[in-house]
Amino acid sequence: MNTRYDLNMEVPPREAVRLLYISKSRFGGDWHSVPHTHACSEMFYCIGGRGQFNIEGQLHNVEPDDLIIVNPRVQHTELSYQASPLEYVVLGIEGVEFLFDQKNLGYTMLKCHDMREDMLYMIRLLLREMDNKEDGCEMICQDILEVLLVRLVRRASVSLRLTKAPSKNKECEAAKRYIDENFRESVSLDQLASVTHINKYYLAHAFQKEYNISPINYLLRRRITESKALLASTDHSLTQISELVGFSSPSYFSQSFRRLEGMSPMEYRRTIQKQQDTRNAR
Repeated sequence: MNTRYDLNMEVPPREAVRLLYISKSRFGGDWHSVPHTHACSEMFYCIGGRGQFNIEGQLHNVEPDDLIIVNPRVQHTELSYQASPLEYVVLGIEGVEFLFDQKNLGYTMLKCHDMREDMLYMIRLLLREMDNKEDGCEMICQDILEVLLVRLVRRASVSLRLTKAPSKNKECEAAKRYIDENFRESVSLDQLASVTHINKYYLAHAFQKEYNISPINYLLRRRITESKALLASTDHSLTQISELVGFSSPSYFSQSFRRLEGMSPMEYRRTIQKQQDTRNAR
């Protein structure tokens, strides 16, 4: 008896989707990273521990076998609990954007308990290949990535869209990087122009075009995002938080927070604490 299967499906060209990096992290204590974005998509798979992900200002509880997918230029950061340090693997993927059932969201979280054995197997293979760096390791890693993506697409809630390589304005990237690294300090448009060596009015226009937000508003949003992480994960006072994230005064911090979030910092803290209490009571 002879059985033959013909494959007539369309597949994206191999060079269209590329694995840029893979990393494994484990954190202890009440650690939190700095909110940031990437030009590529990222997939976080939680191996162990518990914590939270702050994605575009929204906090999400994370536990083992959760898979967090974040599209390019979506701001996010990770929070780890002291009692159960968060351990996860990150894949950086170029050339693809994930589409989800939820409208207008650049991220999603999937429960992958049923895929744990396969996920861990593929992750271990990837890490082993990257550690050993033997001939052909790039090809093997690319193959594993494609298998993983196909497994995810089989879930009805996820689909893929090929994307062109993001445009890269070096001056805008430098300005954005400077803001990300120095948002706790006083940052002006004149300083950004000095860092990038271009006219400040041209910089403001180019930055708006590149990131759909002005440099100063990005700085403000950056500070507010960091303040939300501190409000959710610490008992610092508003004065302490306003100083830590770079606001000139607690009143300006509260005013800016309310304008961007529609509530005061304390209202936000109470809302998050109530959500956490509800989850813990389940």
